[in-house]
Amino acid sequence: MIAGRYLRARRKEAFISVIASLTMVGVAIGVATLIVVMSVMNGFRGELLDKILGLNGHFTAYPIESQFTDYKETVAALEQVEGVNFAVYYVEGQVLASGRGSSTGVSVRGMDEENLKKLDLLYNSAEQGGFDQWDQSKGVAIGYRLAQTLGVGIGDQVQIINPDGAMTPFGSTPQIRSYPVNVIYNLGMVEFDSFFMYMPLEPAQDYFRMVDEVLKPGMGPLDPLASDEEIDAAYERVPRATAAEIFIEDPDDVNLMRQRLQSAPGVRPLVLTDWQQRNETFFSALQVERVVMFTILSMIILVAAFNIISSLIMLVKDKGADIAVLRTMGATRGAIMRIFSITGTAIGFIGTAIGTVLGLVVAANAEALRASISNLLGVTLFPPEVFFLSSLPSRTDPVEVTVVVCMALGLSFLATLYPAWRAAQYDPVEALRYE
Repeated sequence: MIAGRYLRARRKEAFISVIASLTMVGVAIGVATLIVVMSVMNGFRGELLDKILGLNGHFTAYPIESQFTDYKETVAALEQVEGVNFAVYYVEGQVLASGRGSSTGVSVRGMDEENLKKLDLLYNSAEQGGFDQWDQSKGVAIGYRLAQTLGVGIGDQVQIINPDGAMTPFGSTPQIRSYPVNVIYNLGMVEFDSFFMYMPLEPAQDYFRMVDEVLKPGMGPLDPLASDEEIDAAYERVPRATAAEIFIEDPDDVNLMRQRLQSAPGVRPLVLTDWQQRNETFFSALQVERVVMFTILSMIILVAAFNIISSLIMLVKDKGADIAVLRTMGATRGAIMRIFSITGTAIGFIGTAIGTVLGLVVAANAEALRASISNLLGVTLFPPEVFFLSSLPSRTDPVEVTVVVCMALGLSFLATLYPAWRAAQYDPVEALRYE
């Protein structure tokens, strides 16, 4: 009751109450800022992880010892391993893509419709066109940013140039072909939307010369005078793949899954590269930035805690006579400490509560607020070319919010101990004499 009366402003104590209110605002701002920033950074990491692992598998398997001609059998064997969701095979190569007067380097991936359907992120991201009848389409799928760069739309021709073409007496000649754009997709990640091009598996194998002509089993040496028809009948086409992507149930359990995949029966020798190895630098940088931001922004709450100390010291000075009267009426030193501890902790508690609500509301509407501020100022906040994502993601972690709240309440309580202890040390006789 006494602590509550000290928190309520009276005319002659308005200055102290103003300081207490500003301290409360400081705690609220610190808590809200921490919650919003940590939620946004969690959102960035989660969205990047979902996008990266939505197209690229948790493991990439490259063939060794022989060409990857048994890719279908290998993928079927990999999918039988415990902990594997699915696996896909593909053909990949780097080319120069040209549209209406502009060119850029892209990565072409050849996949059949059966494997594309396994990649829900890609299959469901088509904004124009669609992946129906993909194997028979003989066209390509490109991201909307790549479409903007090349200046093409649905039905337009895209020319791709591969410097490693057919061999001639004068060296290799570039391989140039044109394909219609059948699908324009939007994954929401700049790197994928501007760099990857997809085409059906068979045209990709043909373009990158991933089909070998080998003699059929049981065929002996051919007659040098054999006709073209006899030669064609003696040889068969054996297509190859570049690699396979393996998607597992638990992305963090790569060590155990590596052992299972390498020792799985019926799986040919493969070199396995996991997603942590491929993106180690990137996600390590995100983790370091997250820790540093948390540490720096925690200073806001620490400063607010020091403000609690200063406001309580002023309150103790102002209430010297009250303390003396309470002591002469029989209040113990512990009771005096509790009064001022409750007063300071109440400031921190109210500020923390307001900051938590404010932080959760802002974090839940981060993208809407970003868009509104960008429209109001006419400036693009968080440009996707820099931050990889086309929107500002936010994922609130209840554990992190609990840590922030507990830290704010703990600092608020610790800040009250010294002023409360000083108040308990007042000598009532001396206080009343000078009063």
